[in-house]
Amino acid sequence: MNELQFQLKADHVELCTLLKLSGIADSGGQGKHLVADGEVTVDGRPESRKAAKIRAGQTVRCRGITLHILAR
Repeated sequence: MNELQFQLKADHVELCTLLKLSGIADSGGQGKHLVADGEVTVDGRPESRKAAKIRAGQTVRCRGITLHILAR
């Protein structure tokens, strides 16, 4: 499993935007599909909200990649 770090530029980032910016999804639309298909977990729990606010200290997993979210 790959592990990456993502540093926030603000207090939070929306989940679909995070998937796009981190390179997991090629576009925001693809990110929405990943969330809708149940392929994304936040802190070990399935996340179905496409616009969920992801904050520092959280962990997002999708497609075998783990993103550790860092404060700005």
